Amino acid sequence: MISVALAQYPVSRLDNWDDFADNIRTWVKSASEKNASLLMFPEYASMELVGLLPQDIQVKLNEQLVYLQKFYAGYIALFEQLARQYSLYILAGSYPVLTDEKEYRNRASFFGPSGLIGFQDKLIMTRFERERWRISPGDQLSVFKTDIGNIGINICYDSEFPMLARRQAEAGADVILVPSCTDTQAGYQRVRTGARARALENQCFVLHAALVGDADKNPAVFRNTGKSAVYCPPDSKISDSGIWTQKTDEVAGLLTADIDLAVTQTLREQGQVTTYADWPRQWLITGP
Repeated sequence: MISVALAQYPVSRLDNWDDFADNIRTWVKSASEKNASLLMFPEYASMELVGLLPQDIQVKLNEQLVYLQKFYAGYIALFEQLARQYSLYILAGSYPVLTDEKEYRNRASFFGPSGLIGFQDKLIMTRFERERWRISPGDQLSVFKTDIGNIGINICYDSEFPMLARRQAEAGADVILVPSCTDTQAGYQRVRTGARARALENQCFVLHAALVGDADKNPAVFRNTGKSAVYCPPDSKISDSGIWTQKTDEVAGLLTADIDLAVTQTLREQGQVTTYADWPRQWLITGP
């Protein structure tokens, strides 16, 4: 059994780096006080830092990417320090990072009690990221082996493509983390539907953390809508609906839950259906 905390996180207006760091510390401390072993932040939660840039840069999509790089080393150091201090696994809010290949990638860094474990880049970009913001896709899919289980990450739109989570599940992932940033209800419902489908197909828990609230002066994340949730395989032995728990509103706050990863392993073997094991059958079908 592990306790998880999902940050339904707002993009706040902050005055300086110290305010940002203090705000993150508050969220991490709160998760620790709730006895969480894992805390996850949403996609692009880092874009709060845009408010610390010169005002004329804040409203320019491409220029803000350049200026944001000066905060990245401190961002990583902050989450690494907090993960060590509170002995937590933390998925930080994803960050648009300038790589050695001189392209920007949407990168979610994963930390544990011993420090930085690794990162997962978003693999399939939305039209906005690709056409307007010029964010490039990653090319590597990972599974992080930890003391609390094996963790896969599908960043927002990636959750809508079943083969990504499937490959992670086949590589041993016990749980899939889906950090999201969506500006419309349709976008949120697409990610929500994808996350629930990944839980059904792979008979595993899927954790979905959503960015919420408005940031009128930040064109990258000016509107944010969604509700954080923990999804599981729909099965009478665990949950008829496939919803383990979920937020009922878009108010900022932590969603906490206890999940037993051994239960889903049992479902893969003894559930009402065995979708995980039966997956290869579909490739044997011929026609039309």
